[in-house]
Amino acid sequence: MNWDETTDDTTAQADAAERLVGPAAERLVDSVADGEDQAVEAALRPKDLGEFIGQEKVREQLDLVLRAARARGATADHVLLSGAPGLGKTTLSMIIAAEMGAPIRITSGPAIQHAGDLAAILSSLQEGEVLFLDEIHRMSRPAEEMLYMAMEDFRVDVIVGKGPGATAIPLELPPFTLVGATTRAGLLPPPLRDRFGFTAHMEFYEPAELERVVHRSAQLLDVEIDVEGAAEIAGRSRGTPRIANRLLRRVRDYAQVKADGVINKDIAGAALKVYEVDARGLDRLDRAVLEALLKLFGGGPVGLSTLAVAVGEERETVEEVAEPFLVREGLLARTPRGRVGTPAAWAHLGLVPPRQAGGIGQGDLFGA
Repeated sequence: MNWDETTDDTTAQADAAERLVGPAAERLVDSVADGEDQAVEAALRPKDLGEFIGQEKVREQLDLVLRAARARGATADHVLLSGAPGLGKTTLSMIIAAEMGAPIRITSGPAIQHAGDLAAILSSLQEGEVLFLDEIHRMSRPAEEMLYMAMEDFRVDVIVGKGPGATAIPLELPPFTLVGATTRAGLLPPPLRDRFGFTAHMEFYEPAELERVVHRSAQLLDVEIDVEGAAEIAGRSRGTPRIANRLLRRVRDYAQVKADGVINKDIAGAALKVYEVDARGLDRLDRAVLEALLKLFGGGPVGLSTLAVAVGEERETVEEVAEPFLVREGLLARTPRGRVGTPAAWAHLGLVPPRQAGGIGQGDLFGA
C-alpha cells in the first residue's frame, strides 16, 4: 500500500448508480434510497434513541452500550448493524454519534478500493469520532486487513515506497468508534466480525410499528392523515420504514390533487392503486412474476431463466429484485427443480390451482 494512493469518491457514486439502473430504480417499493429519498430522509430521521421507532431489543441493548461508554468517559465499542436496506442502519449510526456527542464521518465499502484509501480516512479522524462504513462487506481485502489493526490497537502501518526500499511507518490513531452496516452479514470474514464489540440484526417492522412511522412522518411533512389511512399505507410497505415514507409522499400528492389533502383509507387505497401497489405490497414486477408462474406454467416448477424470459426481464432482476419479497411473503418457493407458486400465491391472484380445476397440480409434479 502506498501513501500516495488517494480515495476515489467516484467509485461509490458509480456503484450506487449501477445499483439503481433498471427496473429496481423505478419501483415505488424498492428499499434502496434514490436521491429524493436521501434528501427527505435527512429531514425525517429521528435524532435520538427515544425518537427511534421499532427495533426494541436493538435500541435497548444499544442504549446500555452508549450509556456505559459515556459513564466511563470512553469511546463506544465498535458497532455492526446488519439487515435489509431501509430499516434504519444509517439513522442508528447518526444517533450513536449524537448520543456520544461526537462528529460522524460517512463512507462506504465500495469507495475503499485500496488500503491507502482507508489510511487517509483513519489518519484524519478526531478522538471519539464515529466512522460509519456502509456496505462494509464490499470493502477491498487489503483495506479490510488494515482495518483489523485499526479497530483493535488504534494503529495502522503505512508503507512508504516500493520494492526493497519500502518502509513501514507505524501510525497511531486516536480512539474512534466504527459503525459498520451490511445487508449481507454472512460475507463478513470472522476476524472482522469478532472485532465488533456490539452486533445487532435489524428486523423487518410490524404493521403497528410502521403505522407509528407513518404518523410521525406525516406530522413532520405537515400532512393530515387518519388512523385507517396510516394503516393502509403501513400494510403495503413491506415491513420497511423507507418504503412507508415513500408511499406516504405519493399518497400525499394524490390527496392534494384528487381530494382535499386529507389522507384516509379510501384515498390511500385509490392512490396506491394508481401506483400499482396492491394490498400486500406487491407491485407490477412482483405480480408479473407470479402471473407468469401460475398462468403460463401452472404454478411450476419452472427454471429461473425461463421465468425471466416470460416476464421480459433479466434473470438477475427476477432473482435479486422480485423474488426475495415473494419468498418472504410465502408466495413463491425455490426448489431444486425450479420456482414453484404456493397456495397463497393462487389465492392472492384469485386463481384456481390446476388440481382443483381438474388438471395436474403441484403435488402430481412432485410425485405426491
